[in-house]
This record gives sequence, C-alpha cells and structure tokens, in this order.
Amino acid sequence: MIKYELICKSCKKSFSSWFASSKEYEKLKKMKLLNCNYCNSLRVTKSLMAPNILNINENIENKKNKEEKKLSYFRKEIKKYQKFIKNNLEYVGKNFAYEARSIHYNSKKKTKGIYGKATKEEMKELRDEGIETHTIPWVEDKDN
Repeated sequence: MIKYELICKSCKKSFSSWFASSKEYEKLKKMKLLNCNYCNSLRVTKSLMAPNILNINENIENKKNKEEKKLSYFRKEIKKYQKFIKNNLEYVGKNFAYEARSIHYNSKKKTKGIYGKATKEEMKELRDEGIETHTIPWVEDKDN
C-alpha cells in the first residue's frame, strides 16, 4: 500500500488517498476514476511528497529502552531465584566442591542443599564424578 497526497486542480484543495501501488494510481488515473473529495472534479494529480525518514537516533534510543527493560526484568527474576536459594540452601562459599563431594559420597550425611563458589575446572570435575551441579548467574544486591 502507498499513500499519496492528491491535489484538485479545480478547487485547489488537497486530500490523501491510499493505493495498492504506484501502478494502481496510474491505472485509476488513466481510467478517469480519480475524483476530488470536495468538488468531484476529475482534475486530480499527485503532489510532491516528502519521504518518510526514520529518525535513527530515536530508533536507537527506543532499542536501548527495550533492552534496558529486558535486562531489568531478567535482573528481577534472577534476584527471585537468589532469594529462594538463600532461604532454602546452605551457603558454603569457596568450599562448594569439597562439600558437594562430602554430601555425594557420604550417604548417611543428611543436609539440605548447598550453594557456593567453584571454578569451571571444579565444576567439570564434579560432573565427571557424577555429582549433579548447576551454575546460575548471580546479581549483586547493590545496583551499579
């Protein structure tokens, strides 16, 4: 679809009209099916039109705002998970790999789940030993 601004040569008024294509406009013009909305004259022509230019800076700003909203949403969701983890699991800090092995290999040891810090290498070793672990992103409480 294309929108043209049309001008009547008889009454000098302008009005807008939509067409399927520029060829469709030409076809209707040749068939004398275009008439003025005000005086019904067939002396209707297209006026010069300014192109619809996108404001690149505005588009970039809109994109940034959308990305910031998404980031804010994910931050809130991560914080919900963190709150659940803090309330339901035991924090073992950098001893995570040791504690995970201790729980895994000592079936008599009853403990609630744990969370803490481990290197990528420690995590790989734990998985190789058949110890189920998960990595989650962690957002600091202080917003930067």
